Amino acid sequence: MRKKALLFYFCLLSFATAFGQKLPGISEKTASFKKYEGYFTFWWDEDAGKIWLQIDKFNQDFLYVSSLPAGLGSNDIGLDRGLLGDEKVVYFNKVGRKILLVQPNQHYRALSSDPNEKKAVDQSFASSTLAGFTAEAEENGKFLVDATDFLLRDVMGAAERIRDMKQGSYSLDKSRSVIYLPRTKNFPLNSELEVSLTFTGGDDAGNFVKSVTPSTEAITLRMHHSFVQLPDNDYKPRVFDPRSSFNTISYYDYSTPVSEPIEKYYITRHRLKKKDPSAKSSEAVKPIIYYLDNGTPEPIRSALLEGATWWNQAYEAAGYKNAFQVKILPDDADPMDIRYNMINWVHRSTRGWSYGASVTDPRTGEIIKGQVTLGSLRVRQDYLIAQGLLSPFENGQKPDPEKDPMLKMALFRLKQLAAHEVGHTLGLMHNYTASINNRASVMDYPSPTVKLNAKGEIDISDAYAYGIGEWDKFSITFGYQDFPAGNDEKAGLNKILQDARSKGLLFLTDQDARPAGGVSPVAHLWDNGKDPVEELKNTLAVRQKALSNFGEKSIREGVPMAFLEDVLVPIFNFHRYQVEAAAKVVGSLDYRYALRGDGQSPTLAVSKEAQQKALDAVLVCLSSETLTLPENIIKLIPPRPAGYSSSRELFRKRTGLAFDPLSAAESAADFPLQFLFHPERASRMIEYEARNGGLGLEEMINQVLEKTWKSTRSSNLNRKVQFIVEQVVLTHLMALSTNDAANYQVKAVAGKTLKDLKVYLEETRKNTKDSDYQAHIDYALDRMKNPSAAKVAVHKELPPGAPIGCDEE
Repeated sequence: MRKKALLFYFCLLSFATAFGQKLPGISEKTASFKKYEGYFTFWWDEDAGKIWLQIDKFNQDFLYVSSLPAGLGSNDIGLDRGLLGDEKVVYFNKVGRKILLVQPNQHYRALSSDPNEKKAVDQSFASSTLAGFTAEAEENGKFLVDATDFLLRDVMGAAERIRDMKQGSYSLDKSRSVIYLPRTKNFPLNSELEVSLTFTGGDDAGNFVKSVTPSTEAITLRMHHSFVQLPDNDYKPRVFDPRSSFNTISYYDYSTPVSEPIEKYYITRHRLKKKDPSAKSSEAVKPIIYYLDNGTPEPIRSALLEGATWWNQAYEAAGYKNAFQVKILPDDADPMDIRYNMINWVHRSTRGWSYGASVTDPRTGEIIKGQVTLGSLRVRQDYLIAQGLLSPFENGQKPDPEKDPMLKMALFRLKQLAAHEVGHTLGLMHNYTASINNRASVMDYPSPTVKLNAKGEIDISDAYAYGIGEWDKFSITFGYQDFPAGNDEKAGLNKILQDARSKGLLFLTDQDARPAGGVSPVAHLWDNGKDPVEELKNTLAVRQKALSNFGEKSIREGVPMAFLEDVLVPIFNFHRYQVEAAAKVVGSLDYRYALRGDGQSPTLAVSKEAQQKALDAVLVCLSSETLTLPENIIKLIPPRPAGYSSSRELFRKRTGLAFDPLSAAESAADFPLQFLFHPERASRMIEYEARNGGLGLEEMINQVLEKTWKSTRSSNLNRKVQFIVEQVVLTHLMALSTNDAANYQVKAVAGKTLKDLKVYLEETRKNTKDSDYQAHIDYALDRMKNPSAAKVAVHKELPPGAPIGCDEE
């Protein structure tokens, strides 16, 4: 024990002596290092592979942002090139030789001139100390720390994300991780530091990882750290209005009078000022400039430049001249530099989402950097959809690019996509009601608008809208219009939104459109047309025409015939989004983001007639006539040749390698039933029928049963499709009868209709001598014995649809 005590004493003495010694000068310590002068000056120690950071700003807020400049390439995992981490307001605090990086709590504040009031709030809520450093040199009040360990860490949580996706138990291997000097730079207002990190331990690597890494034993990514000077105090936050379509920041201000709301909401937007605020139209003091990834090829480059530039139309409507500009990123510029708003062209192994993110000042909502990520495979799927619609390869040859209608459609989609994602980085949310207002916003999700012309031929010439939408102009005007001194800004902003409403323009967003049990009858993803039911009828007619044209001429000469399936998938499922929109009219509630006194009706009942019309259209999509593929198509599609892998973009199969038209029908039938039998929708139908005579749940279920189980028997393959659809309906009915997410009356109604169906099937079983039909009924009756075992997940799912995209041509 005495030896241990002496050892501890000498260690403590050595530690105290070391900290008591005078620190060497920074010049002396860094004499042999490479210096990078800038916002936070730092040095590169090549021999040790270290970054030494000079800290000369204490208790001064700045912005710390992490990002991923070189990604994994898997859409499912989501670690994409250009991915932004959270922005954090931080400051350095020095205590002795210890220097801490502290993130104050921006969510709770006291915007008061009383320091004691501010202190009371600061002391009531925790801050976060993100890192600790030890000063190793000092000179004129400046201190030098070894920042290497701080930089060489998994700041983007890559290992955790890979684990969460069940793609492998990876961990950071520091022996294979280094500073990445080519992208480590310094500027007057920002310091940019980058590292190359290697993660090891992939014995349990999943397929997503296997598909994108040369070796699963090691994944090497790059992560970026930005220290950025915060903007000055000249930016004026703009109060959020829920009728606008702007994203928000919020915080609690404890200095607020008791009679006022304590939580404050402000929109996120770029700083933009007119040179002449009193002029109706003026140039900006500093225009908003976006830079397109210089690695983007033609003709995609020109399409993205054009689409992104559409936003200048909206800024012109807000009273600015040439205030929004798009340029190609110069070769000597770094896209991770916080000063550049970027449009990145990102490659993945599979198709996937594009994103519009931003670095925002958490104190005010001011957007400092817009960061757009566009997936490069999206354009190929739009081309594939057009290929399936037109079946254009009559002579087997690829069309002339100058006259290719499929390429034109795909490039128009890219223009719209560029505008859409840039819109997010300008501060805007989605607007999923634009389709009912003549495509009034690029912030909607559009599927191609396709029609049959006077000759009954498919017309894709107006597949996507061109230019910025009317709603977008009002949105940008709300967010960015200057109000000269003496003008009532609140009244002016309210007038902008009232003018938009007077033109019939609406705004509803993700919460209203995305859930399968969604409430709104007008907010949908990927739908078209003012009336979702009429557009469903049009879409089914287009789909039928495309299928009637489908055949060898749907692919080029020399392409394996099995690849017809790739082209067939989006055509067979061409109606999927429109049937979703129609199904969601059933059991819906029309509503607005109304404010007291603004003249809007908060809620409007959807008539029983409108719901019935929608249900009738959806039931057509469950018929064997709609879901049975014609024999001339089925016989053309062989198993995939050796050397070509299968894909999740193809139809799900129960037939091994062979094409499976029955599973394709099963998936397509299951899709609309997910909406009709959703427990939230069913619960609303019970209520709305009681309150205003809306379409009742029992009435809806019985109509589904009349069109399926109780319908006239088909023959041949249609008959087998009919059997499958009926079993899918039974699954959803049984699942609803035991679903605890539904209210009691829903389960009671579903249980009653299930018992009534059982009686009907038992009677039908007695009166038929058709052994095939008897087997079908016997199986259903056997399933009915245990409704709680019904799981809708047992059905084959549709191949991924959203976003409209694919990984193969």
